[in-house]
Amino acid sequence: MLDIKISDQLKLKWSNIAIASLQADIIVKSSEELLLQNLDNVCNKFAANHKVEDISKIQIISDSRKAYKALGKDPARYRLSSEALLRRIVKEKGIYKINNIVDINNLISISSYYSICAFDTIKLQDPIEFTIGTKEDEYYGIGRGLLNIENLPVFEDQIGKFGSPTSDSERVKITNETESISMNIISFSGTEGLEFHLNQLQENLIQFANAQNIEKAIIV
Repeated sequence: MLDIKISDQLKLKWSNIAIASLQADIIVKSSEELLLQNLDNVCNKFAANHKVEDISKIQIISDSRKAYKALGKDPARYRLSSEALLRRIVKEKGIYKINNIVDINNLISISSYYSICAFDTIKLQDPIEFTIGTKEDEYYGIGRGLLNIENLPVFEDQIGKFGSPTSDSERVKITNETESISMNIISFSGTEGLEFHLNQLQENLIQFANAQNIEKAIIV
């Protein structure tokens, strides 16, 4: 399993941080109808019970926004991917359905409210640290163009910074050729409930992505 640690620098800024990490060999393919139905169901359920102004008050979202502010980043300008998803759902803009891994990622993110960072493991070089971006740092976010990651919580390997709860980088993007993934549920609310969502992630990857050689860890 990839060697992932949380930096002391990040813990000093926000101590109640944890990562539920899963690594597995998978098959990337078009989503089955059942997976798409499950995704539509969680979207419809959330939309039926929430308004836009409710989203920032959800404890997990609220804690994450507070963590961004503690790091010096505007959470309204650099939204968490989970918050952005929930806002799209409530505004009836729909969500992108690309492949089974992206759809599983979104399914768990919407139902848990956590941002999930997903990487193609072959594109990474150990060790990996979850740390804070500096003013010299930037990368091309998936579908976002050049992203200013100064003061964002970001993953870094021996090549450079590559992913955050706002947007992962093009460098580590999951494609149809991806065979092994690392998926990381990012919590700024501690470890409570993470094991449940990690198990839900595992079950979906087994059912819809033929996941094998699964390894899991809660990182604090």
